[in-house]
Amino acid sequence: MGQDRVAVREQAEAVLRRLAGEHARLREDQWRAIEALVVDRRRVLCVQRTGWGKSAVYFVATALLRERPDAAGPTVIVSPLLALMRNQVESAARAGIRARTINSANLDEWDEITAEIHAGAVDVLLISPERLNNPDFRDTVLPKLAATTGLLVVDEAHCVSDWGHDFRPDYRRLRTFLGNLPERTPVLATTATANERVTADVAEQLGDALVLRGTLDRESLRLGVLELPSPAHRLAWLADHLDRLPGSGIIYTLTVAAAVETAEFLRARGWSVASYTGQAEDADRRAAEQDLLDNKIKALVATSALGMGFDKPDLGFVVHLGAPPSPIAYYQQVGRAGRAVEHAEVLLLPGVEDAAIWRYFASLAFPPEEQVRAVLAALRTDRPLSTQALEPLVDLRRARLELMLKVLDVDGAVRRVRGGWLATGEPWVYDEARLRRVAEARTAEQQAMREYATTPGCRMRYLRECLDDAGAGDCGRCDRCAGPLFAAEVSDAALAAAQTFLGRPGVEIAPKKLWPTGLEAVGVPLKGRIPPAEQALSGRAVGRLSDLGWGGRLRGLVGPDAADGPVPDDVAAAVVEVLKAWAHGDDPWPRRPVGVVAVGSRTRPALVASLAERIAAVGRLPLLGRVVPHGPAGPGGPRGNSAQRVRALDDAFAVPDELADALGGLDGPVLLVDDLVDSGWTMTMVARLLRRSGAPDVLPLALAVAG
Repeated sequence: MGQDRVAVREQAEAVLRRLAGEHARLREDQWRAIEALVVDRRRVLCVQRTGWGKSAVYFVATALLRERPDAAGPTVIVSPLLALMRNQVESAARAGIRARTINSANLDEWDEITAEIHAGAVDVLLISPERLNNPDFRDTVLPKLAATTGLLVVDEAHCVSDWGHDFRPDYRRLRTFLGNLPERTPVLATTATANERVTADVAEQLGDALVLRGTLDRESLRLGVLELPSPAHRLAWLADHLDRLPGSGIIYTLTVAAAVETAEFLRARGWSVASYTGQAEDADRRAAEQDLLDNKIKALVATSALGMGFDKPDLGFVVHLGAPPSPIAYYQQVGRAGRAVEHAEVLLLPGVEDAAIWRYFASLAFPPEEQVRAVLAALRTDRPLSTQALEPLVDLRRARLELMLKVLDVDGAVRRVRGGWLATGEPWVYDEARLRRVAEARTAEQQAMREYATTPGCRMRYLRECLDDAGAGDCGRCDRCAGPLFAAEVSDAALAAAQTFLGRPGVEIAPKKLWPTGLEAVGVPLKGRIPPAEQALSGRAVGRLSDLGWGGRLRGLVGPDAADGPVPDDVAAAVVEVLKAWAHGDDPWPRRPVGVVAVGSRTRPALVASLAERIAAVGRLPLLGRVVPHGPAGPGGPRGNSAQRVRALDDAFAVPDELADALGGLDGPVLLVDDLVDSGWTMTMVARLLRRSGAPDVLPLALAVAG
């Protein structure tokens, strides 16, 4: 090692001690990365396990680069989550590094931060990948930032590759950033979850990168799987055994409903837990994170919204209620545990419903070519169209539409501008073969996750082999290597409580109060607020399709492959329980219904008709008739977004004369009965029709709510 390199290493060790304590020493690959960045000004891809110290590499490199006589501008860290940004800013301060962040939560500070950057007062700037495609940031801030960047860091770099389990189109905008960097600007990309295919893809996008790939073993983790027969058994097991899990930890679920239900049940059994989902308010999520960091709660029951960026070194356990769709995603999530403790427990409690949930999320993938071409045609205008304005024109839900637009933007087919999107006119090819290969890779990952649960061999070895870790060997710690630590038995009391809890039927159907935007552009003269005299009241359903309790039973009745037939007795009994609770509960209906109306169904007419008949008989109410569908059936299944759904439903039902006559003489609300509420617009449109035909009020009642 040359004299200059020896001096640089001594400086690097000194910075690390400021960052991590007097006893900290650089790992060999940490030094190789720092040396390549600071001395050789190279591009580096670090594929290293969680807890290895990737952030130490870029903080030490930043400190050294900023101290050099030829120091350039700040280090720019592209980071996926605000939680990670908050942790990084605090970590940087310990090493004397001045870090700031630009994100959607601090818009009022942007000018101040930009001035500090120009004055040389910022060592590290953290930005989200979404910022890279914000028109104002992309056009005014990004070019100047790229020209003065001293080091670019791409955190969670597997997001760059659409072969990865967590591909994010905004990350692809980094290609433009990389292209605008001055020559010999060092670049560091880091990830803990990349197999060989993803590693090669990311390295190719970086260009001439030094790849430092280490072992992915996690010596502190003890992996296990418990096969339990039902959701009630899984909840009961947690209630019985949570005290045997060390410290505090995370319980991951596959759906928002499961996270909320699990947290509610565990609290009822005396456990201090909180739920964490992407649907919660940001302030509530931050408070829940802090409670876990401070060990004020035993567990955070979370969806994958609590993923990259959450750092609690002493996290004692991770339990999964349901399996993620790939071993790579699973490895990333369990990697939250055991970073600074000798021992952490990792348990998977798979469920039979996992595959159905995987299929649902897979259905949100990149749309078929005809839908993409329709969007491109709609955007060939003189003025930009917002996502909301596009919705009435294309049959895609908003999240899927936005993802598609971001991909098209990266591909150069559209451009995001102030006010929306415009087609560029550049030629674009729908890469069907690549999309098919990605879909096949996802299917293979799901099968690998099934095999992880049943493998007779070492579980850590299995995960490491899925990530192409050449050094994978038996861990000696998991339930296959060392024998099970936990038994599958649950107490009768906990199981009975879980069965009672999950067996409670009843969820609210919130009424719609506003029409989707842009309907007038497609010939539907509806806009603004739905008049109160045409609205439905709050309704009820037995459960959600994603519920731990009723979800599986309801999917068997109203799922896409369900056969039509009369409503089963147990489900009819649950409907009666819902009606009783609705009448006498904390939020009762304003007036008792005086009649029953069925929504005419093309897909499940026997189910809906028998449900309406059973309700009328039990409630001793007149069955007034059904609202009749008319006109062409249209494409099967629910349409993509609210605007499309309203467009399809406009004038799609008729009230027969005998039903209209009956409605006109009522002095109370009618129960409007259907099988499934997906978007909620069928109930809204049919309720509007009934109200305009004389119904004083409409109370929606369904077997299931989607989601």
